[in-house]
Amino acid sequence: MISLYFPLDEIVGDIDVNYEVAADFLELAAFSSATSRVSTSVIANEASIGAPDDPGNISDEMEGGDDNPNIEELILGAAHCLVGRQDMLSNLYPFGIDPEGHILEYRGLPNIDDHQIIGRAAYMFGLLLSNLRAVSPILDGSVLHPNPHQERYLRQFFQYFATAAVAADIGGDAWSFGFPRPDGSDFMEKLRKIWREIGDGAVQRQRGAPLQPKDDQVDVFAARSHKDGLPGFPLVVAQVATGRNYRAKSIKGHIQAFRRRWYSPQPVTDFIAYMVVPFLMDKDTFIDTVGLAGNLLHRPRVAIRAAEAADIRKHRQVEGYDLMIEAARWMARYRETVMAAGREHEGTGE
Repeated sequence: MISLYFPLDEIVGDIDVNYEVAADFLELAAFSSATSRVSTSVIANEASIGAPDDPGNISDEMEGGDDNPNIEELILGAAHCLVGRQDMLSNLYPFGIDPEGHILEYRGLPNIDDHQIIGRAAYMFGLLLSNLRAVSPILDGSVLHPNPHQERYLRQFFQYFATAAVAADIGGDAWSFGFPRPDGSDFMEKLRKIWREIGDGAVQRQRGAPLQPKDDQVDVFAARSHKDGLPGFPLVVAQVATGRNYRAKSIKGHIQAFRRRWYSPQPVTDFIAYMVVPFLMDKDTFIDTVGLAGNLLHRPRVAIRAAEAADIRKHRQVEGYDLMIEAARWMARYRETVMAAGREHEGTGE
């Protein structure tokens, strides 16, 4: 089994237990297992390894105290999260957990249909991005952690899943605007191209606007315009945030500046703020993030909505759709590379 770090201190916090992190750990363990399977009871061994040396603290964290769960509760809580993910995603979930909650299995990305391939791949991209060392310690020091070149691919491909997810969420057209853009266009060229489709207001750089903007914080545009060509329709600007400080990346407070900088006349249709993230979070954090950032698509929603884009693209533009299929192939090759590195690592005895 490829070595992963079990972040006991992050899971067993001062106030709440973060079962979602424990569930991510188990998914990554199954993904990187030679058998594609992991027992949820592996948490017991990992927690004992990760516990501090102080016997009193070990007792508190392993047996349960006023503020800490016992290991059985931790395993049950993680298994409950996995079951919830499976129920929510159905066949889009790239894992499967047995009815007793004892074994988690990685099912892979079978070449069945675009809907299932895209949904499962979107989930896996979200899982890996949620656990890069800048966000989580689980993969730190592991051969499963992507190298810088692979990290760039993860973020770039995730933007295409985000574009498709927003398109499906509003049932409209969507364009991948974040830099680097799939068509290689520059900022003004791309914005004008999109606005020829949207048709509300006119793109025109205004005095004081940045001279060489990359994307000016907008990663996705989406619109569900009407055949009459008149304004007043769902018009989305979305930020795709994959870093630990994602809650500080809201596009919501930047909308007016963006409109003022790049249009004359400005669109009369209001922009709707979205944030797309690879993370899972507790209900309270989710609610607060919606208040800060606007409509929120997190890992399960991205998987579900991106998969729905298979139907949306039949009558709408979904830029980067074909690149999601390539992303699924990339993920399969990535796992093969990781497994080979793991075997080599074991062979050297390191």
